[in-house]
Amino acid sequence: MNITYRLADIAARFGGQVLGDTGVHICQIATLENAQPNQISFLTNSKYRTQLADTRAGAVILGETDADATDLPRIVSDNPYAYFAKVSALLNPLPEAKVGVHPSAVVGAHAQVDPTASIAAMAVIGEGATIGAHSVIGEGCCIGANTVIGSNARLYPRVVVYHDCVIGDNLIAHSGAVIGSDGFGIAMDEGVWIKIPQIGRVVIGNDVEIGANTTIDRGALDDTVIEDGVKLDNQIQVAHNVRIGAHTAIAGCAGIAGSAVIGRYCLIGGGARILGHLQLADHVEIAAHTLVGKSIREAGSYAAIFPFSTTGDWRKNAVHLRHLDDLAKRIKTLEQELKLLKGQN
Repeated sequence: MNITYRLADIAARFGGQVLGDTGVHICQIATLENAQPNQISFLTNSKYRTQLADTRAGAVILGETDADATDLPRIVSDNPYAYFAKVSALLNPLPEAKVGVHPSAVVGAHAQVDPTASIAAMAVIGEGATIGAHSVIGEGCCIGANTVIGSNARLYPRVVVYHDCVIGDNLIAHSGAVIGSDGFGIAMDEGVWIKIPQIGRVVIGNDVEIGANTTIDRGALDDTVIEDGVKLDNQIQVAHNVRIGAHTAIAGCAGIAGSAVIGRYCLIGGGARILGHLQLADHVEIAAHTLVGKSIREAGSYAAIFPFSTTGDWRKNAVHLRHLDDLAKRIKTLEQELKLLKGQN
């Protein structure tokens, strides 16, 4: 059964201005369309104001510009979307894990597991590893030798962390994530590939979230570094020696090649590709499916997506693109000829 909170209690915890009945009781959060009288909803974009008239929500969260758009009990916030996130977390806490080590788990020699941590069934903690206070290691996880995981981490089932990695506090790693696998380092010698040992680590800061089936390669020589507050979606590839700056968010299926350096507070769209050894400044936004082929030195929004069109139009445009260089040369020649004609006049 969900715990209920009065609107006044929520505002006391998170701030904001309460308008209307402060005593309305809230047990859950929901959309404007589906909310019930014991639930709170939210409006983060004024273009959806019309939905306020029909909502059955007991209260709403909205911004200052929409404060007078309804007579419902409401909390006015300067950032209603972030406020919604906080209220949702309050009303939907994670289930408490059972403290201790499950009998089927394996804990290696000299490993240090804090007494408040939870090690679930079939998990393996390598020799010399450290698991911090209140951390939860899910079923079937494998933590490599000498790896350090801070406090309040939550690793969902079947997360793998290789040896010698260093992870800060409050990590969230979803199922299938692999941290510290070998980077793609090979050298050609007399017609065959020779593997280059990957002797760096993965070093992850505090408050990082890693999505399902995302892979983060260890460094070849130096470390791969994920700074504080980074949020990685599902199925992202982070290659060896990459550095991702604090509070950057990267959407699903993005790929970051080796030794790329991404600044702080960047937003990388789904399916984007960033080539190796490039640098992105702080506060850079990359549109989905963009291929970044050179360094970006200034903050801003960047995109390199061919416009969507019908297949027939796309094929016609593709033909023109094949001859773009020749067309540019012809235009340059015409410009020179036009300049000569103007000079003769």
